Amino acid sequence: MSRRKKHPRWYFSLRSPYSWFAYRDLAERYPDILDSIEWIPYWEPDEESTRLLAEAGVTLPVMPMHRAKNFYILRDARRWAHARGWTVTWPVDRAPHWEVSHLAYLAAAEAGRGKEFVALAYRARWNEGRDLADRQTIADIAEELGLDPAVADSVDDAGLRAKGVECLVSAYHDDAFGVPFFVNGREGFWGAERVSAFVAAVRGDTWDGETDAPFPVPATAKLA
Repeated sequence: MSRRKKHPRWYFSLRSPYSWFAYRDLAERYPDILDSIEWIPYWEPDEESTRLLAEAGVTLPVMPMHRAKNFYILRDARRWAHARGWTVTWPVDRAPHWEVSHLAYLAAAEAGRGKEFVALAYRARWNEGRDLADRQTIADIAEELGLDPAVADSVDDAGLRAKGVECLVSAYHDDAFGVPFFVNGREGFWGAERVSAFVAAVRGDTWDGETDAPFPVPATAKLA
């Protein structure tokens, strides 16, 4: 069966503030949906993952981030968090290596603690400013969950590496080009502003057309 006909799902990244925003909205406003959908990690692959993707005939639409875009995201994320009343401690990624945290998520998921791992990873990154490429950060999260701290070494596990590549291949075939990205049937929804649109689609409801961005829209700007 094609993945397009499978379960509603979301592609999330532990790097992205917008994935964190979507996660919080889902957890706080639509926990039933968050619990029922499939969770698939998405990240910027390292050299080895890129090689394995190439063997599968896949090239992800991932580009190095321009300095101007990086600073825009920094300002926008702070604006968004302030509007929501959320506290953010912006992390410093000294030597980014996103397999460390995302393959650790897959290990935690195999142990039945994947969702809890994501919650603690987001807390570590966005509330505590910790580095998710630091294996000690991941080991601390694992220990808090009652898991073997060796979860931090998941990046060295060939089986988990292969499983991670399968996640990225899935994203490619779902036409995901950024995160958060949601899929229901043949419909894709990109961005934290489309959480409620995705939820409505999963529930079979009609979306009211309102954005999830936490900024008020003047009445005069709305269509009659």
